Amino acid sequence: MVAYEYRLKGKGRRMCRLCGTSRGVIRSHNLYICRRCFREVAPNINFKKYG
Repeated sequence: MVAYEYRLKGKGRRMCRLCGTSRGVIRSHNLYICRRCFREVAPNINFKKYG
């Protein structure tokens, strides 16, 4: 059995708020949204594409 403290750490614990995946999560600006969901909701939360 895995220790309780170990389960609360690492990349697997940080999940996307929208779809629940733990891959490619954007944590900057306290978003916690995966990159795939971010592309869908970016215009709604006033992020603009540059470049």
